[in-house]
Amino acid sequence: MPLPTVRQLEYFVTAARVGTFAAASAEHRIAQPSLSEQIAVLEQNLGLRLFSRTGRRLTLTEAGRQLLPLAERAVNDVVELADFGRRVKSIEEGTVSFGTFNSAHLYLLTDLIREFHEQHPGVRIRVTGLNSAEVADAVRGGELEAGLVQLPVDDRDLVVSQSVFVDQVVYVSRNPSHTAEPVAIETLASRPLILSEARWSQDDPLRVSILQRAQAAGRALTPIIEVEFQTHALELAAQGVGDSLVSYHVGRSVIAERGLQWTTLTPAFNEHYAFITRRGGAVSPATTEFMKLAHRVLARLTANSPVLPSPMS
Repeated sequence: MPLPTVRQLEYFVTAARVGTFAAASAEHRIAQPSLSEQIAVLEQNLGLRLFSRTGRRLTLTEAGRQLLPLAERAVNDVVELADFGRRVKSIEEGTVSFGTFNSAHLYLLTDLIREFHEQHPGVRIRVTGLNSAEVADAVRGGELEAGLVQLPVDDRDLVVSQSVFVDQVVYVSRNPSHTAEPVAIETLASRPLILSEARWSQDDPLRVSILQRAQAAGRALTPIIEVEFQTHALELAAQGVGDSLVSYHVGRSVIAERGLQWTTLTPAFNEHYAFITRRGGAVSPATTEFMKLAHRVLARLTANSPVLPSPMS
């Protein structure tokens, strides 16, 4: 028995919905005899009568009523297959346009980019950004489609996801006595500090929060050295130039390798990260898939990371 074609099933579903061959043929923009012929062939191949006429209207027979949900499902599956093909093609021919903070390469970007490239070797990948504030401006201005940023961020004209990753800021020093217990803002203000994000000191969430804590305590917080990158601040701390504040996931390998000691802040400072896109802006399939994979890699990182251990002594 010849199998029904997708076109025959489409015509049958439409005729059942609109109630006449004339309306169905108009919807498909074909001549009515052509549509009627295809449905007649469907009935012949199935050995079933699918419609009966009541005046000018078509009425489904019992067989037609039973066939209808199966035909609708088959047509929807074929449409989904076609959409899948277009979606995959648009991904494989696209470009990822994504921004994130500069230290993300230390624990996220390398695995993320490698895995995405393995899955979509034909896609160009462009990942840029130095600071969350800069990424937010670039997404807001349409220079980037999406980004991963530290919260809080200026969310004007942006869609901000829920937190997708949490890190904690730790205090590092070569001096064991400086890390014997969690560090309060009063103690922090008296230490020789090396702080990162020199260019973005007015926008960086950690710098802003620490300054607010100091002001609330009536203390001045003046770093002896300011640099751009947390890794640079860590290297200087490792040479005994001063103490520093870094994100735990960023600094844990350097801390262990360079003989640094660390402790937490009190109260603790947790860093929350989220995805951002431009409100009303389009996000390409390639960038959308990149964000989905980033979410999975971050979830894997969280699952595989131990609870932040007790401060080293």
